[in-house]
Amino acid sequence: MPNVRERIEKVISENPVVLFMKGTPEFPQCGFSGQVIQILDYVGAPVVGVNVLEDADIRQGIKEYANWPTIPQLYVKGEFVGGCDIVREMFQSGELPAMLSDAGVPVKTQAGA
Repeated sequence: MPNVRERIEKVISENPVVLFMKGTPEFPQCGFSGQVIQILDYVGAPVVGVNVLEDADIRQGIKEYANWPTIPQLYVKGEFVGGCDIVREMFQSGELPAMLSDAGVPVKTQAGA
């Protein structure tokens, strides 16, 4: 069985947009995870949610993987973007849809649209 780091790397490498979150995209279990899902939904980015509440190893492992202490954590094309505050700031500045688009992720909302 693959170790936690290998499992994290596999999901990040196989999906263009991954959110390690509490709950699921359909049913977020915390406000911060819910905010990031709302933002990604608004810009139209397809997201794969990984529910850290279902797997304690992933919940701890993702914090160590990114050296980032909080959840949610957003990854785009294998790169760590940030948590809720960073995603919200990038969305408000128009940087998030541009970054997603530049990474080849289809979005419906561009900055200023």
